[in-house]
Amino acid sequence: MKLRSLWLAAAMLLSAMAHADEIQVAVAANFTAPMKRIAADFEKDTGHRVQLSFGGTGKFYAQIRNGAPFDLLLAADDTTPAKLEAEGAAVAGSRFTYAIGTLVLWSPKPGVVDDQGEVLKKGAFRHLALANPKLAPYGIAAIETLTALKLLDALQPKFVQGENIGQTHQFVASGNAELGFVALSQVMQDGRIAAGSAWVVPAELHQPIRQDAVLLATARDKPAAAALMTYLKGDQARAVIKSYGYAF
Repeated sequence: MKLRSLWLAAAMLLSAMAHADEIQVAVAANFTAPMKRIAADFEKDTGHRVQLSFGGTGKFYAQIRNGAPFDLLLAADDTTPAKLEAEGAAVAGSRFTYAIGTLVLWSPKPGVVDDQGEVLKKGAFRHLALANPKLAPYGIAAIETLTALKLLDALQPKFVQGENIGQTHQFVASGNAELGFVALSQVMQDGRIAAGSAWVVPAELHQPIRQDAVLLATARDKPAAAALMTYLKGDQARAVIKSYGYAF
């Protein structure tokens, strides 16, 4: 009986492996850390393999429209997936908000950024990093925040713009800018800000950073891609997403 059970288990494993597939996923730079964890869990649970590419949503849009072989897009906004749907490049009705991002003003050095953001009013710094608002939703949120605080004109000469939020974080982490607006997920570890000093920007100072996922048209009949979309909505993935400071 024991041998029969082992044989059945082995047969089931071989069957799962035979149906395993590889998925190509384009992921917004701010979602790098949580998606690496989610993908690893998904691979372990399903046997499917996930190839992740991280970068700016605007660049991914251009690549997808030019035939890049992605199956899913996890964008940093909700407009790009909607646009892909409207253009027939994504599966209609597959789009959903997988996370709502949080903007944070951060410095890797303790004591630079106070917990009320008063450092912005004092202006005692040379460079303020933010993502290019023409390309990145977190950059738009940074501009909206400074506008709401009536500080945009005063601080604009100090701007150092990253192509995406990943590059923006690098500007601050490397010291090329003393402080900058980044995604909370980039500076969180084990549910708290890992190092330096930060001000979590109140949500009312900018429009919500809704981050949508969408199934691309080339993966319409790919079960593994649909399975990952479902997995992102599950409790295990959502617990990871929440641990990096995102809301839903």
